[in-house]
Amino acid sequence: MRKIVMILITGFSLIACDSNRVFDKYQTIPNNEWESENIIEFEVPVTDTISRNNVFINLRNNKDYKFNNLFLITQMEFPNGMKLVDTLEYRMTTSDGHWLGKGSSDTKENILFYKEGKQFPEQGTYKFSVQQAMRESSDVEGKDPLEGVSDVGIRIEKIRN
Repeated sequence: MRKIVMILITGFSLIACDSNRVFDKYQTIPNNEWESENIIEFEVPVTDTISRNNVFINLRNNKDYKFNNLFLITQMEFPNGMKLVDTLEYRMTTSDGHWLGKGSSDTKENILFYKEGKQFPEQGTYKFSVQQAMRESSDVEGKDPLEGVSDVGIRIEKIRN
């Protein structure tokens, strides 16, 4: 009986922790090789124009990822067609080379802040796109394909006051 109660408490805790989730989807990168032309896109239906949200880019990488950082070009397209484009850099390792992502296997899960406290001003479908923009120091063309990335996702969480 005690085990059943503990399992139920753990289950309810996990559900409660995720109650702020508005959107959470991934796309798998074929062969863990992210081509620069492979723009990852997500369509997010929005009805809540009052709440503030945090938007994250979720990325899974494995030991084949050879860089300590990550450059991305992102775009958020509003239902009215307006577009916001950002070039972002994220640190992927500590200064001594340890992965910052979570996970006990070769695959690490990285939750990268994209938009903090975002209030969606209009109802409708927002389109998010993510493109890798990695370069080696002497490389003008870019790192193509970028090896070691297995999945890219978008997660939106409502901020509770």
